[in-house]
Amino acid sequence: MALWTLRNDPHYEVVALLTTLTEKYQRVVMQGIREEVLDLQAEAIGLPLHKVWLSGLPSNDEYETKMNSALGAMQAEGINHVAHGDLFLEDVRNYREQNLARIGMKGVYPIWQRPTDEMARWFIHQGFRARLSCVNGEQLDARFAGRDFDTALLQDLPEDVDPCGENGEFHTCVTAGPIFREPLDVKTGERVTMLDRFHYCDMLPT
Repeated sequence: MALWTLRNDPHYEVVALLTTLTEKYQRVVMQGIREEVLDLQAEAIGLPLHKVWLSGLPSNDEYETKMNSALGAMQAEGINHVAHGDLFLEDVRNYREQNLARIGMKGVYPIWQRPTDEMARWFIHQGFRARLSCVNGEQLDARFAGRDFDTALLQDLPEDVDPCGENGEFHTCVTAGPIFREPLDVKTGERVTMLDRFHYCDMLPT
């Protein structure tokens, strides 16, 4: 949603994608999405993808050091802004701003403070498609892992769960929408539990 919003804003030119992956599992941190599915997403979006590799349980120091290195290389190419999809968590935004300021960069938050119930419905209405790839079992039942992000899911979410998962209740794998040249062809796979509370549903290229 943040990417699509930026691409429709004449004040910005999006030139690259950036994300973190774990060296141990070869997957996106938190979302648990396979590197090969991530590559398919970037190809369908049509932007170069920069990957920052982290250990299995990275410390803040490791994260900040490796991110600063990656961002420094981009800064040398004339990139001075980094966009994030944060919605309302002030502490997360402040953390990002502090880290970016240390290397002379600034953050952009294209969907900041938009009501999350409206955003969730807007996401579906605009033709985006996603599945829940990770569920925090302390906040949401494990059975939600692997479900489509659709109106039925929104109706089934408990009242204390944010409809966009902004508090970390769940994470998604986006497979279709106006940011893509064509939908991704993926299927759900094995379900596993990590650290006794994170329930992952694997997404596989078909």
